[in-house]
Amino acid sequence: MSPPTQRVSLADVSRATGALMRRGEPSPLEGQEHPQLADLTECLFFSPGDGRIWLNDQRMVLMHTASLGTLRRELIDTLGLEQARGLLTRTGYESGARDARLVRERWPDSDLVPVFMAGTRLHALEGVVKVEPVEFEIDPERGHYHGEFLWQHSTEDDEHIAAYGLGTEPACWMQLGYAMGYVTGLMGRLVVFREVECRSTGSDVCRVIGKVAEAWGDVSEDLRYLNARDFLSTQSHGSQAPPAVLGGSVLAGADAQEMVGVSSAFKSACHLLSRVAPTRATVLFTGESGVGKEMFASMLHRISPRKERPFVAINCAAIPENLIEAELFGVERGAYTGASASRPGRFERADGGTLFLDEIGTLSLVGQGKLLRALQQGEIERVGGSRTVQVDVRVVAATNVDLQAEVKAGRFREDLFFRLEVFPIHLPPLRERREDIPLLMSHFLHHYGRLHGRRLLGYTPRAVKALLGYGFPGNIRELQNMVERGVISADEGGVIDLPHMLRREQMREGALLALGTGGALSGSAERIDEQAEPGSLFERLRATGEAGLSLDAIEQQLMAEAVERAGGNLSAAARLLGLTRAQLAYRRRNAQAPRSG
Repeated sequence: MSPPTQRVSLADVSRATGALMRRGEPSPLEGQEHPQLADLTECLFFSPGDGRIWLNDQRMVLMHTASLGTLRRELIDTLGLEQARGLLTRTGYESGARDARLVRERWPDSDLVPVFMAGTRLHALEGVVKVEPVEFEIDPERGHYHGEFLWQHSTEDDEHIAAYGLGTEPACWMQLGYAMGYVTGLMGRLVVFREVECRSTGSDVCRVIGKVAEAWGDVSEDLRYLNARDFLSTQSHGSQAPPAVLGGSVLAGADAQEMVGVSSAFKSACHLLSRVAPTRATVLFTGESGVGKEMFASMLHRISPRKERPFVAINCAAIPENLIEAELFGVERGAYTGASASRPGRFERADGGTLFLDEIGTLSLVGQGKLLRALQQGEIERVGGSRTVQVDVRVVAATNVDLQAEVKAGRFREDLFFRLEVFPIHLPPLRERREDIPLLMSHFLHHYGRLHGRRLLGYTPRAVKALLGYGFPGNIRELQNMVERGVISADEGGVIDLPHMLRREQMREGALLALGTGGALSGSAERIDEQAEPGSLFERLRATGEAGLSLDAIEQQLMAEAVERAGGNLSAAARLLGLTRAQLAYRRRNAQAPRSG
Protein backbone atom coordinates (compact mmCIF):
# COMPACT_ATOMS: atom_id res chain seq x y z
CA MET A 1 0.00 0.00 0.00
CA SER A 2 1.39 3.41 -0.94
CA PRO A 3 1.90 5.90 1.90
CA PRO A 4 -0.73 8.62 2.35
CA THR A 5 -0.15 12.01 0.73
CA GLN A 6 1.54 14.40 3.12
CA ARG A 7 -0.70 17.41 3.78
CA VAL A 8 0.91 20.79 4.23
CA SER A 9 -0.46 24.28 4.58
CA LEU A 10 -0.33 26.73 1.73
CA ALA A 11 2.21 28.87 3.55
CA ASP A 12 4.69 25.97 3.58
CA VAL A 13 4.67 25.27 -0.14
CA SER A 14 5.88 28.47 -1.75
CA ARG A 15 9.15 26.84 -2.77
CA ALA A 16 8.15 23.17 -2.54
CA THR A 17 7.63 20.83 -5.46
CA GLY A 18 4.04 20.15 -4.38
CA ALA A 19 1.22 22.50 -3.44
CA LEU A 20 -2.10 22.08 -1.65
CA MET A 21 -5.14 24.25 -1.08
CA ARG A 22 -7.89 22.72 1.05
CA ARG A 23 -11.54 23.56 0.57
CA GLY A 24 -12.33 26.69 2.57
CA GLU A 25 -8.74 27.96 2.80
CA PRO A 26 -7.85 31.45 1.51
CA SER A 27 -7.45 31.64 -2.24
CA PRO A 28 -3.83 31.76 -3.49
CA LEU A 29 -4.99 34.56 -5.77
CA GLU A 30 -4.86 36.77 -2.67
CA GLY A 31 -1.15 36.07 -2.07
CA GLN A 32 1.81 38.24 -2.93
CA GLU A 33 3.80 35.84 -5.12
CA HIS A 34 4.43 36.75 -8.74
CA PRO A 35 2.98 36.75 -11.30
CA GLN A 36 0.08 38.73 -9.90
CA LEU A 37 -2.69 40.25 -12.02
CA ALA A 38 -0.70 43.50 -12.19
CA ASP A 39 2.30 41.60 -13.58
CA LEU A 40 0.16 39.95 -16.23
CA THR A 41 -1.52 43.23 -17.10
CA GLU A 42 1.90 44.69 -17.89
CA CYS A 43 2.20 42.02 -20.60
CA LEU A 44 -0.81 43.52 -22.38
CA PHE A 45 0.37 46.05 -24.91
CA PHE A 46 -1.84 48.15 -27.21
CA SER A 47 -0.54 49.58 -30.46
CA PRO A 48 -3.69 51.22 -31.88
CA GLY A 49 -1.79 53.18 -34.47
CA ASP A 50 -0.95 50.06 -36.46
CA GLY A 51 -3.98 48.00 -35.42
CA ARG A 52 -2.30 45.50 -33.14
CA ILE A 53 -2.71 44.29 -29.55
CA TRP A 54 -0.09 42.10 -27.91
CA LEU A 55 -0.10 39.81 -24.87
CA ASN A 56 3.64 39.46 -24.34
CA ASP A 57 4.74 38.11 -27.77
CA GLN A 58 1.29 36.85 -28.84
CA ARG A 59 -0.95 39.01 -30.98
CA MET A 60 -4.49 39.38 -29.60
CA VAL A 61 -7.79 40.77 -30.85
CA LEU A 62 -10.62 42.62 -29.09
CA MET A 63 -14.07 41.45 -30.23
CA HIS A 64 -17.68 41.88 -29.16
CA THR A 65 -18.90 38.84 -27.24
CA ALA A 66 -22.11 39.06 -29.24
CA SER A 67 -20.05 38.56 -32.42
CA LEU A 68 -18.41 35.50 -30.90
CA GLY A 69 -21.89 34.30 -29.96
CA THR A 70 -22.98 34.66 -33.58
CA LEU A 71 -19.94 32.66 -34.68
CA ARG A 72 -20.77 29.99 -32.11
CA ARG A 73 -24.37 29.71 -33.35
CA GLU A 74 -23.24 29.53 -36.97
CA LEU A 75 -20.81 26.72 -36.12
CA ILE A 76 -23.46 24.75 -34.25
CA ASP A 77 -26.13 25.25 -36.91
CA THR A 78 -23.74 24.49 -39.78
CA LEU A 79 -21.52 21.73 -38.40
CA GLY A 80 -23.76 20.26 -35.73
CA LEU A 81 -23.32 20.27 -31.97
CA GLU A 82 -20.60 17.62 -31.79
CA GLN A 83 -18.27 19.07 -34.41
CA ALA A 84 -18.79 22.63 -33.20
CA ARG A 85 -17.97 21.59 -29.64
CA GLY A 86 -14.81 19.84 -30.81
CA LEU A 87 -13.65 22.83 -32.82
CA LEU A 88 -14.20 25.25 -29.93
CA THR A 89 -12.58 22.89 -27.40
CA ARG A 90 -9.45 22.59 -29.55
CA THR A 91 -9.36 26.35 -30.03
CA GLY A 92 -9.48 26.84 -26.27
CA TYR A 93 -6.79 24.19 -25.74
CA GLU A 94 -4.38 25.99 -28.05
CA SER A 95 -5.05 29.31 -26.29
CA GLY A 96 -4.36 27.74 -22.89
CA ALA A 97 -1.16 26.10 -24.11
CA ARG A 98 0.06 29.45 -25.47
CA ASP A 99 -0.67 31.21 -22.18
CA ALA A 100 1.22 28.49 -20.29
CA ARG A 101 4.19 29.15 -22.53
CA LEU A 102 3.91 32.89 -21.86
CA VAL A 103 4.03 32.36 -18.09
CA ARG A 104 6.93 29.89 -18.27
CA GLU A 105 9.04 32.24 -20.37
CA ARG A 106 8.17 35.47 -18.58
CA TRP A 107 8.53 34.16 -15.00
CA PRO A 108 10.90 31.18 -15.30
CA ASP A 109 11.78 31.20 -11.57
CA SER A 110 8.33 31.85 -10.14
CA ASP A 111 6.90 29.62 -7.41
CA LEU A 112 4.64 26.68 -8.19
CA VAL A 113 1.30 28.06 -6.98
CA PRO A 114 1.37 31.47 -8.73
CA VAL A 115 2.47 29.86 -11.98
CA PHE A 116 -0.57 27.56 -11.98
CA MET A 117 -2.87 30.34 -10.75
CA ALA A 118 -1.61 32.69 -13.49
CA GLY A 119 -3.84 30.80 -15.92
CA THR A 120 -6.92 31.81 -13.94
CA ARG A 121 -5.77 35.43 -13.92
CA LEU A 122 -5.04 35.42 -17.63
CA HIS A 123 -8.47 34.01 -18.39
CA ALA A 124 -9.98 36.87 -16.40
CA LEU A 125 -7.67 39.44 -18.03
CA GLU A 126 -8.74 38.20 -21.44
CA GLY A 127 -12.37 38.81 -20.49
CA VAL A 128 -13.46 35.17 -20.65
CA VAL A 129 -14.42 34.17 -17.11
CA LYS A 130 -13.72 34.84 -13.44
CA VAL A 131 -12.10 31.81 -11.80
CA GLU A 132 -12.42 31.04 -8.10
CA PRO A 133 -10.23 28.19 -6.74
CA VAL A 134 -12.07 25.80 -4.40
CA GLU A 135 -9.30 23.30 -3.73
CA PHE A 136 -6.31 21.83 -5.49
CA GLU A 137 -3.34 19.56 -5.01
CA ILE A 138 -0.35 19.78 -7.32
CA ASP A 139 2.67 17.49 -7.12
CA PRO A 140 4.70 17.38 -10.33
CA GLU A 141 7.21 15.04 -8.70
CA ARG A 142 4.45 12.42 -8.45
CA GLY A 143 2.80 13.41 -11.72
CA HIS A 144 -0.28 14.35 -9.68
CA TYR A 145 -2.83 17.11 -10.24
CA HIS A 146 -6.31 17.57 -8.79
CA GLY A 147 -8.13 20.88 -8.91
CA GLU A 148 -11.67 22.16 -8.40
CA PHE A 149 -12.71 25.65 -9.51
CA LEU A 150 -15.80 27.81 -9.83
CA TRP A 151 -16.33 29.79 -13.03
CA GLN A 152 -18.34 32.98 -12.83
CA HIS A 153 -19.54 35.40 -15.54
CA SER A 154 -18.73 32.93 -18.32
CA THR A 155 -19.06 34.64 -21.70
CA GLU A 156 -19.73 31.27 -23.34
CA ASP A 157 -22.69 30.65 -21.06
CA ASP A 158 -24.07 34.14 -21.69
CA GLU A 159 -24.11 33.64 -25.45
CA HIS A 160 -25.21 30.00 -25.37
CA ILE A 161 -28.16 30.75 -23.08
CA ALA A 162 -29.14 33.77 -25.18
CA ALA A 163 -29.23 31.58 -28.30
CA TYR A 164 -30.60 28.27 -27.02
CA GLY A 165 -31.88 28.81 -23.49
CA LEU A 166 -31.23 26.32 -20.70
CA GLY A 167 -30.40 22.78 -21.71
CA THR A 168 -29.10 19.49 -20.33
CA GLU A 169 -25.42 19.70 -21.33
CA PRO A 170 -22.61 22.03 -20.12
CA ALA A 171 -21.64 24.68 -22.68
CA CYS A 172 -18.26 26.11 -21.57
CA TRP A 173 -16.35 24.25 -24.26
CA MET A 174 -13.59 26.72 -25.05
CA GLN A 175 -12.97 27.26 -21.35
CA LEU A 176 -12.59 23.53 -20.74
CA GLY A 177 -10.13 23.36 -23.63
CA TYR A 178 -8.23 26.32 -22.22
CA ALA A 179 -7.95 24.71 -18.78
CA MET A 180 -6.69 21.46 -20.30
CA GLY A 181 -4.19 23.26 -22.53
CA TYR A 182 -2.85 25.47 -19.74
CA VAL A 183 -2.37 22.82 -17.05
CA THR A 184 -1.15 20.17 -19.51
CA GLY A 185 1.37 22.72 -20.78
CA LEU A 186 2.74 23.16 -17.26
CA MET A 187 2.58 19.54 -16.11
CA GLY A 188 4.04 17.95 -19.23
CA ARG A 189 1.32 15.28 -19.08
CA LEU A 190 -2.30 15.25 -20.08
CA VAL A 191 -4.71 16.83 -17.58
CA VAL A 192 -8.45 16.53 -18.30
CA PHE A 193 -11.09 18.93 -16.97
CA ARG A 194 -14.80 18.17 -16.67
CA GLU A 195 -17.59 20.67 -16.12
CA VAL A 196 -19.79 19.06 -13.46
CA GLU A 197 -22.11 22.07 -13.06
CA CYS A 198 -22.92 24.76 -15.62
CA ARG A 199 -25.15 27.83 -15.82
CA SER A 200 -26.33 26.57 -19.20
CA THR A 201 -27.99 23.65 -17.39
CA GLY A 202 -29.62 25.85 -14.72
CA SER A 203 -26.88 25.92 -12.05
CA ASP A 204 -26.06 29.18 -10.28
CA VAL A 205 -22.37 28.88 -11.15
CA CYS A 206 -20.11 26.68 -13.27
CA ARG A 207 -17.95 24.14 -11.41
CA VAL A 208 -15.08 22.22 -12.99
CA ILE A 209 -12.76 19.47 -11.78
CA GLY A 210 -9.37 18.67 -13.30
CA LYS A 211 -7.23 15.54 -12.91
CA VAL A 212 -4.43 13.80 -14.78
CA ALA A 213 -5.98 11.56 -17.44
CA GLU A 214 -5.06 8.34 -15.64
CA ALA A 215 -6.96 9.38 -12.50
CA TRP A 216 -10.22 9.68 -14.43
CA GLY A 217 -10.09 6.17 -15.85
CA ASP A 218 -11.98 6.25 -19.14
CA VAL A 219 -11.39 9.65 -20.75
CA SER A 220 -12.31 8.74 -24.31
CA GLU A 221 -15.48 10.86 -24.21
CA ASP A 222 -13.55 13.88 -22.93
CA LEU A 223 -10.74 13.57 -25.43
CA ARG A 224 -13.04 12.98 -28.36
CA TYR A 225 -13.44 16.74 -28.58
CA LEU A 226 -9.67 17.28 -28.83
CA ASN A 227 -9.57 14.93 -31.80
CA ALA A 228 -8.65 16.90 -34.89
CA ARG A 229 -9.91 14.38 -37.46
CA ASP A 230 -12.36 11.52 -37.50
CA PHE A 231 -9.66 9.12 -38.72
CA LEU A 232 -7.85 9.54 -35.40
CA SER A 233 -10.19 7.00 -33.87
CA THR A 234 -11.29 7.21 -30.25
CA GLN A 235 -11.19 4.01 -28.27
CA SER A 236 -11.92 3.28 -24.64
CA HIS A 237 -9.65 1.01 -22.68
CA GLY A 238 -10.79 1.75 -19.17
CA SER A 239 -8.09 2.25 -16.57
CA GLN A 240 -6.03 -0.87 -17.28
CA ALA A 241 -3.14 1.13 -18.70
CA PRO A 242 -2.22 4.80 -18.81
CA PRO A 243 -3.68 6.26 -21.98
CA ALA A 244 -1.54 7.44 -24.84
CA VAL A 245 -2.90 10.44 -26.68
CA LEU A 246 -3.49 10.09 -30.39
CA GLY A 247 -4.65 13.43 -31.72
CA GLY A 248 -6.75 13.68 -28.59
CA SER A 249 -7.69 9.98 -28.54
CA VAL A 250 -6.88 7.12 -26.19
CA LEU A 251 -4.96 4.14 -27.52
CA ALA A 252 -3.70 1.79 -24.84
CA GLY A 253 -1.58 -0.08 -27.37
CA ALA A 254 -0.42 2.91 -29.42
CA ASP A 255 3.11 2.63 -30.69
CA ALA A 256 5.74 5.37 -30.68
CA GLN A 257 4.96 6.38 -34.26
CA GLU A 258 1.28 7.23 -33.76
CA MET A 259 0.05 10.70 -34.68
CA VAL A 260 -0.15 13.02 -31.70
CA GLY A 261 -1.19 16.65 -31.63
CA VAL A 262 -3.80 19.35 -31.25
CA SER A 263 -1.88 22.38 -32.56
CA SER A 264 -3.13 24.41 -35.52
CA ALA A 265 -0.21 23.24 -37.66
CA PHE A 266 -0.92 19.59 -36.86
CA LYS A 267 -4.65 19.97 -37.47
CA SER A 268 -4.01 21.66 -40.80
CA ALA A 269 -1.85 18.75 -41.97
CA CYS A 270 -4.50 16.27 -40.77
CA HIS A 271 -7.19 18.16 -42.67
CA LEU A 272 -5.20 17.95 -45.92
CA LEU A 273 -4.54 14.27 -45.29
CA SER A 274 -8.24 13.52 -44.93
CA ARG A 275 -9.05 15.44 -48.12
CA VAL A 276 -6.60 13.58 -50.33
CA ALA A 277 -6.85 10.08 -48.79
CA PRO A 278 -9.97 8.90 -50.72
CA THR A 279 -8.41 9.89 -54.07
CA ARG A 280 -5.69 8.31 -56.22
CA ALA A 281 -3.57 11.46 -56.25
CA THR A 282 0.18 11.36 -55.68
CA VAL A 283 1.15 13.06 -52.41
CA LEU A 284 4.44 14.78 -51.59
CA PHE A 285 5.27 15.28 -47.90
CA THR A 286 7.80 17.99 -47.16
CA GLY A 287 9.46 18.98 -43.91
CA GLU A 288 12.60 18.69 -41.83
CA SER A 289 14.08 15.37 -40.82
CA GLY A 290 12.25 13.76 -37.91
CA VAL A 291 8.85 15.49 -38.30
CA GLY A 292 6.99 12.22 -39.01
CA LYS A 293 6.67 12.06 -42.79
CA GLU A 294 6.56 8.24 -42.90
CA MET A 295 4.02 8.25 -40.06
CA PHE A 296 1.73 10.54 -42.06
CA ALA A 297 2.26 8.44 -45.20
CA SER A 298 1.28 5.31 -43.28
CA MET A 299 -1.85 7.02 -41.94
CA LEU A 300 -2.72 8.18 -45.47
CA HIS A 301 -2.67 4.54 -46.55
CA ARG A 302 -4.68 3.36 -43.53
CA ILE A 303 -7.55 5.78 -44.23
CA SER A 304 -7.56 5.28 -48.01
CA PRO A 305 -9.55 2.74 -50.08
CA ARG A 306 -6.24 0.84 -50.45
CA LYS A 307 -5.95 0.09 -46.74
CA GLU A 308 -6.44 -3.69 -47.24
CA ARG A 309 -3.53 -3.84 -49.69
CA PRO A 310 0.22 -3.50 -48.93
CA PHE A 311 2.00 -0.39 -47.70
CA VAL A 312 5.60 -0.61 -48.89
CA ALA A 313 8.26 1.90 -47.88
CA ILE A 314 11.76 2.48 -49.21
CA ASN A 315 14.37 5.02 -48.14
CA CYS A 316 15.98 6.13 -51.39
CA ALA A 317 19.02 7.49 -49.54
CA ALA A 318 19.76 4.08 -48.00
CA ILE A 319 20.00 2.22 -51.34
CA PRO A 320 23.24 2.43 -53.38
CA GLU A 321 22.75 4.04 -56.77
CA ASN A 322 23.63 0.84 -58.66
CA LEU A 323 20.93 -1.10 -56.80
CA ILE A 324 18.04 1.40 -56.72
CA GLU A 325 16.60 0.19 -60.03
CA ALA A 326 16.59 -3.42 -58.85
CA GLU A 327 14.99 -2.43 -55.54
CA LEU A 328 12.22 -0.48 -57.24
CA PHE A 329 11.48 -2.67 -60.26
CA GLY A 330 12.78 -6.13 -59.36
CA VAL A 331 15.33 -8.48 -60.92
CA GLU A 332 15.17 -11.44 -63.30
CA ARG A 333 17.35 -14.44 -62.62
CA GLY A 334 20.81 -14.07 -64.16
CA ALA A 335 20.46 -10.34 -64.74
CA TYR A 336 23.83 -9.81 -63.07
CA THR A 337 26.34 -11.72 -61.01
CA GLY A 338 24.68 -12.91 -57.83
CA ALA A 339 21.11 -12.72 -59.18
CA SER A 340 20.44 -16.43 -58.64
CA ALA A 341 16.67 -16.03 -58.53
CA SER A 342 14.03 -13.70 -59.84
CA ARG A 343 12.46 -11.38 -57.29
CA PRO A 344 9.85 -8.63 -57.45
CA GLY A 345 10.70 -5.02 -56.71
CA ARG A 346 8.90 -2.57 -54.44
CA PHE A 347 6.45 -1.54 -57.18
CA GLU A 348 5.21 -5.10 -57.65
CA ARG A 349 5.06 -5.76 -53.91
CA ALA A 350 2.93 -2.62 -53.48
CA ASP A 351 0.52 -3.55 -56.29
CA GLY A 352 -2.98 -2.39 -55.34
CA GLY A 353 -1.59 -0.49 -52.37
CA THR A 354 0.76 2.38 -51.57
CA LEU A 355 4.47 2.84 -52.26
CA PHE A 356 6.23 5.35 -50.01
CA LEU A 357 9.47 6.81 -51.41
CA ASP A 358 11.31 8.55 -48.58
CA GLU A 359 14.11 11.07 -49.26
CA ILE A 360 13.15 11.16 -52.93
CA GLY A 361 15.56 14.05 -53.49
CA THR A 362 18.56 11.71 -53.21
CA LEU A 363 17.66 9.72 -56.35
CA SER A 364 20.13 10.05 -59.20
CA LEU A 365 18.99 11.59 -62.47
CA VAL A 366 19.03 8.14 -64.09
CA GLY A 367 16.87 6.72 -61.31
CA GLN A 368 14.54 9.72 -61.57
CA GLY A 369 14.01 9.07 -65.27
CA LYS A 370 13.07 5.43 -64.72
CA LEU A 371 10.75 6.36 -61.86
CA LEU A 372 9.03 8.95 -64.04
CA ARG A 373 8.37 6.36 -66.73
CA ALA A 374 6.80 4.01 -64.20
CA LEU A 375 4.56 6.79 -62.87
CA GLN A 376 3.45 7.93 -66.32
CA GLN A 377 2.76 4.53 -67.85
CA GLY A 378 1.75 2.50 -64.81
CA GLU A 379 4.09 -0.31 -65.80
CA ILE A 380 7.59 -1.44 -64.93
CA GLU A 381 10.22 -3.77 -66.33
CA ARG A 382 12.46 -5.89 -64.13
CA VAL A 383 16.23 -5.55 -64.44
CA GLY A 384 17.33 -8.14 -66.99
CA GLY A 385 13.74 -8.75 -68.08
CA SER A 386 12.06 -8.33 -71.45
CA ARG A 387 8.40 -8.06 -70.50
CA THR A 388 6.49 -5.22 -68.90
CA VAL A 389 4.43 -5.66 -65.75
CA GLN A 390 1.32 -3.61 -65.13
CA VAL A 391 1.14 -2.21 -61.60
CA ASP A 392 -1.58 -0.30 -59.78
CA VAL A 393 0.35 1.69 -57.20
CA ARG A 394 -0.31 4.95 -55.41
CA VAL A 395 3.02 6.70 -54.99
CA VAL A 396 3.62 8.84 -51.92
CA ALA A 397 6.97 10.64 -51.65
CA ALA A 398 8.76 12.63 -48.99
CA THR A 399 11.71 14.98 -48.89
CA ASN A 400 13.54 17.18 -46.40
CA VAL A 401 15.14 19.30 -49.14
CA ASP A 402 13.66 22.02 -51.34
CA LEU A 403 12.95 20.16 -54.58
CA GLN A 404 12.25 23.39 -56.47
CA ALA A 405 15.75 24.57 -55.58
CA GLU A 406 17.09 21.18 -56.66
CA VAL A 407 15.30 21.57 -60.00
CA LYS A 408 16.87 25.00 -60.52
CA ALA A 409 20.28 23.56 -59.66
CA GLY A 410 19.82 20.79 -62.25
CA ARG A 411 19.88 17.97 -59.68
CA PHE A 412 16.20 17.02 -59.94
CA ARG A 413 14.06 16.55 -63.02
CA GLU A 414 11.39 19.21 -63.41
CA ASP A 415 8.92 16.80 -65.05
CA LEU A 416 9.27 14.36 -62.15
CA PHE A 417 8.85 17.19 -59.64
CA PHE A 418 5.52 18.21 -61.17
CA ARG A 419 4.46 14.57 -61.31
CA LEU A 420 5.12 14.15 -57.60
CA GLU A 421 3.81 17.50 -56.39
CA VAL A 422 0.17 16.88 -57.30
CA PHE A 423 -0.87 17.34 -53.66
CA PRO A 424 1.90 18.65 -51.38
CA ILE A 425 1.52 18.50 -47.60
CA HIS A 426 4.04 20.37 -45.46
CA LEU A 427 4.71 18.96 -42.00
CA PRO A 428 5.90 21.70 -39.61
CA PRO A 429 8.88 21.26 -37.26
CA LEU A 430 8.19 20.60 -33.60
CA ARG A 431 9.28 24.12 -32.60
CA GLU A 432 6.28 25.44 -34.60
CA ARG A 433 3.79 23.14 -32.85
CA ARG A 434 4.83 23.58 -29.22
CA GLU A 435 1.28 22.98 -28.00
CA ASP A 436 1.81 19.34 -28.96
CA ILE A 437 4.98 18.81 -26.90
CA PRO A 438 3.22 17.97 -23.58
CA LEU A 439 1.01 15.44 -25.37
CA LEU A 440 4.02 13.88 -27.08
CA MET A 441 5.87 13.73 -23.75
CA SER A 442 2.94 11.92 -22.17
CA HIS A 443 2.54 9.61 -25.18
CA PHE A 444 6.20 8.56 -25.31
CA LEU A 445 6.38 8.18 -21.52
CA HIS A 446 3.55 5.63 -21.54
CA HIS A 447 4.78 3.87 -24.68
CA TYR A 448 8.35 3.33 -23.52
CA GLY A 449 7.22 2.54 -20.01
CA ARG A 450 5.23 -0.39 -21.42
CA LEU A 451 7.95 -1.35 -23.89
CA HIS A 452 10.73 -1.53 -21.30
CA GLY A 453 8.62 -2.68 -18.38
CA ARG A 454 9.26 0.49 -16.37
CA ARG A 455 6.81 2.47 -14.24
CA LEU A 456 7.52 6.22 -14.15
CA LEU A 457 5.26 8.85 -12.62
CA GLY A 458 6.11 11.76 -14.90
CA TYR A 459 8.69 14.53 -15.23
CA THR A 460 10.28 16.98 -12.82
CA PRO A 461 9.23 20.64 -13.25
CA ARG A 462 12.68 21.63 -14.55
CA ALA A 463 12.57 18.81 -17.11
CA VAL A 464 9.16 19.98 -18.32
CA LYS A 465 10.33 23.59 -18.54
CA ALA A 466 13.47 22.55 -20.41
CA LEU A 467 11.70 20.40 -22.99
CA LEU A 468 8.99 22.98 -23.60
CA GLY A 469 11.65 25.63 -24.27
CA TYR A 470 13.98 23.53 -26.41
CA GLY A 471 14.18 24.00 -30.18
CA PHE A 472 14.39 20.28 -31.11
CA PRO A 473 16.54 20.43 -34.26
CA GLY A 474 15.89 16.67 -34.51
CA ASN A 475 12.13 17.24 -34.15
CA ILE A 476 9.83 14.46 -32.91
CA ARG A 477 12.49 11.79 -33.35
CA GLU A 478 14.82 13.68 -31.01
CA LEU A 479 12.10 14.11 -28.35
CA GLN A 480 11.24 10.43 -28.69
CA ASN A 481 14.88 9.42 -28.10
CA MET A 482 15.22 11.75 -25.11
CA VAL A 483 12.11 10.35 -23.42
CA GLU A 484 13.17 6.76 -24.05
CA ARG A 485 16.58 7.53 -22.57
CA GLY A 486 14.84 9.06 -19.56
CA VAL A 487 12.53 6.07 -19.08
CA ILE A 488 15.54 3.76 -18.98
CA SER A 489 17.74 5.99 -16.80
CA ALA A 490 15.24 7.16 -14.15
CA ASP A 491 14.59 5.20 -10.96
CA GLU A 492 11.67 2.78 -10.98
CA GLY A 493 8.57 4.47 -9.58
CA GLY A 494 10.21 7.90 -9.77
CA VAL A 495 10.15 10.81 -12.18
CA ILE A 496 12.30 11.71 -15.16
CA ASP A 497 14.69 14.59 -14.56
CA LEU A 498 16.77 16.54 -17.04
CA PRO A 499 20.03 14.56 -16.54
CA HIS A 500 18.17 11.32 -17.30
CA MET A 501 17.38 12.53 -20.82
CA LEU A 502 20.53 14.36 -21.87
CA ARG A 503 23.52 12.89 -23.63
CA ARG A 504 26.86 13.28 -21.89
CA GLU A 505 27.97 16.11 -24.16
CA GLN A 506 24.75 18.02 -23.45
CA MET A 507 25.36 18.08 -19.71
CA ARG A 508 26.82 21.43 -18.70
CA GLU A 509 26.99 22.68 -15.16
CA GLY A 510 23.96 24.84 -14.36
CA ALA A 511 22.73 25.01 -17.94
CA LEU A 512 19.08 24.75 -18.89
CA LEU A 513 17.78 23.84 -22.31
CA ALA A 514 16.72 26.90 -24.23
CA LEU A 515 15.76 27.71 -27.79
CA GLY A 516 18.75 29.24 -29.55
CA THR A 517 18.65 30.93 -32.93
CA GLY A 518 19.40 27.62 -34.62
CA GLY A 519 17.20 25.54 -32.36
CA ALA A 520 20.19 24.09 -30.55
CA LEU A 521 21.04 23.75 -26.88
CA SER A 522 22.15 26.97 -25.22
CA GLY A 523 22.32 28.54 -21.78
CA SER A 524 19.33 30.21 -20.20
CA ALA A 525 18.73 33.96 -20.30
CA GLU A 526 19.96 34.20 -16.74
CA ARG A 527 23.33 32.79 -17.75
CA ILE A 528 23.51 35.23 -20.63
CA ASP A 529 22.84 38.01 -18.16
CA GLU A 530 25.71 36.83 -15.94
CA GLN A 531 28.13 37.43 -18.80
CA ALA A 532 27.42 41.18 -18.82
CA GLU A 533 30.38 43.45 -18.26
CA PRO A 534 30.72 44.97 -14.77
CA GLY A 535 30.32 48.65 -14.01
CA SER A 536 27.57 51.21 -14.38
CA LEU A 537 26.27 52.39 -17.72
CA PHE A 538 27.92 55.81 -17.25
CA GLU A 539 31.28 54.14 -16.55
CA ARG A 540 31.01 52.07 -19.67
CA LEU A 541 30.04 55.10 -21.75
CA ARG A 542 32.97 57.12 -20.41
CA ALA A 543 35.30 54.22 -21.14
CA THR A 544 34.24 54.29 -24.79
CA GLY A 545 34.27 58.09 -25.03
CA GLU A 546 30.53 58.18 -25.70
CA ALA A 547 29.32 60.01 -22.60
CA GLY A 548 27.57 62.61 -24.77
CA LEU A 549 25.21 60.17 -26.42
CA SER A 550 21.51 61.05 -26.42
CA LEU A 551 19.00 59.00 -24.47
CA ASP A 552 17.57 57.68 -27.76
CA ALA A 553 21.01 56.51 -28.85
CA ILE A 554 21.65 54.87 -25.47
CA GLU A 555 18.32 53.06 -25.67
CA GLN A 556 19.15 51.81 -29.17
CA GLN A 557 22.56 50.62 -28.00
CA LEU A 558 21.08 48.79 -25.01
CA MET A 559 18.50 47.05 -27.17
CA ALA A 560 21.10 46.06 -29.76
CA GLU A 561 23.43 44.67 -27.06
CA ALA A 562 20.60 42.73 -25.41
CA VAL A 563 19.56 41.15 -28.72
CA GLU A 564 23.19 40.27 -29.46
CA ARG A 565 23.73 38.72 -26.02
CA ALA A 566 20.53 36.71 -26.37
CA GLY A 567 21.70 35.29 -29.69
CA GLY A 568 18.91 36.99 -31.61
CA ASN A 569 16.17 35.63 -29.35
CA LEU A 570 13.89 38.64 -28.81
CA SER A 571 12.05 37.05 -25.88
CA ALA A 572 15.32 36.46 -24.00
CA ALA A 573 16.54 39.96 -24.91
CA ALA A 574 13.31 41.49 -23.61
CA ARG A 575 13.76 39.68 -20.29
CA LEU A 576 17.26 41.13 -19.98
CA LEU A 577 15.77 44.61 -20.34
CA GLY A 578 12.73 44.00 -18.13
CA LEU A 579 10.36 44.34 -21.09
CA THR A 580 7.89 42.11 -22.86
CA ARG A 581 8.82 40.88 -26.31
CA ALA A 582 6.09 43.05 -27.84
CA GLN A 583 7.38 46.15 -26.05
CA LEU A 584 10.92 45.50 -27.23
CA ALA A 585 9.76 44.95 -30.81
CA TYR A 586 7.72 48.17 -30.67
CA ARG A 587 10.66 50.21 -29.34
CA ARG A 588 12.99 48.79 -31.98
CA ARG A 589 10.53 49.65 -34.75
CA ASN A 590 10.19 53.22 -33.44
CA ALA A 591 13.96 53.56 -33.15
CA GLN A 592 14.43 52.47 -36.77
CA ALA A 593 11.61 54.65 -38.15
CA PRO A 594 12.67 57.95 -39.77
CA ARG A 595 11.95 61.03 -37.64
CA SER A 596 9.98 63.91 -39.13
CA GLY A 597 10.70 67.57 -38.47
